[in-house]
Amino acid sequence: MAKKKVDLRQLSLEELQEQLTGLQVEMQRLRFNHATGILADTNVLSETRKNVARVHTELRRRELESA
Repeated sequence: MAKKKVDLRQLSLEELQEQLTGLQVEMQRLRFNHATGILADTNVLSETRKNVARVHTELRRRELESA
């Protein structure tokens, strides 16, 4: 599942929240598939985890910027 890299700084707060929710749901699905042996490419797990961290980092940056 190739996704185009999105510049997180250009997204609105609502879009970041939606993306974070979607990534967390995807991460849960990937973990389940990995545990049951269905997941063939385990690199997707680390990529998704890093994307979640990127969104969290951007949300935190905005929080500190507004304070």
